[in-house]
Amino acid sequence: MATDNLIAVLWDMDGTLVDTAELHFHAWVRICKEYGKEFTRADFTATFGKRNPEIIDYLFDEKIKGPDADKLGYQKEEYYRGESRKTGIELLPGVLNLLKSLNESGAKQAIGSSAPKGNLELILELTGIGKYMQAMVAMEDTQRGKPDPQVFLMGAEKLKIQPRRAVVVEDAIAGVQAAKAGGMKCVAVTFVGHHSAEKLKEAGADRVVKTLEEMSAEDFYKLAEG
Repeated sequence: MATDNLIAVLWDMDGTLVDTAELHFHAWVRICKEYGKEFTRADFTATFGKRNPEIIDYLFDEKIKGPDADKLGYQKEEYYRGESRKTGIELLPGVLNLLKSLNESGAKQAIGSSAPKGNLELILELTGIGKYMQAMVAMEDTQRGKPDPQVFLMGAEKLKIQPRRAVVVEDAIAGVQAAKAGGMKCVAVTFVGHHSAEKLKEAGADRVVKTLEEMSAEDFYKLAEG
């Protein structure tokens, strides 16, 4: 495929490729309890898709900072990774076929996530999809979380693709906003149900689907080409 026809597909991880929401929720409940703080479903909804530093600021009113915040975040992720290894992680409907067809079409693919690098590497290992990714941008690589576009702009840069030729796959309002702020197209998936189709459309999603079974590699090229 000619270079000028190349596109990039930038994947958020949780809620688009896999659904590990409950594992994260229970890890936050556990660590917050240790710090004398209740973690509710409302807290989870309000912080979903954000980086740990922003989540910790939200939960503790910036009272936990620096090394203490790092320690809290690290322990939460250890709880999450431990449960993930026990239970295993499955890909969401349509994901594997789409990853394969995009790869065969010549599209470049990368992960652009607010999650820590260790979590992303674990999921890629457990699901076996790392071979389809040419790059990864994780929490540690960014200074600003979604809805800032930094994570996706870095992903496009790593793939050497102009933002206008990139399509982001997201399930969170903040992620959709980040994609649009970066000048990219965005496909939003509602399967895990964190946000309604209406809210995702309001955030700027170019297409909203229930599952990625509704998407083909050709659909991504059509989006990128406007």
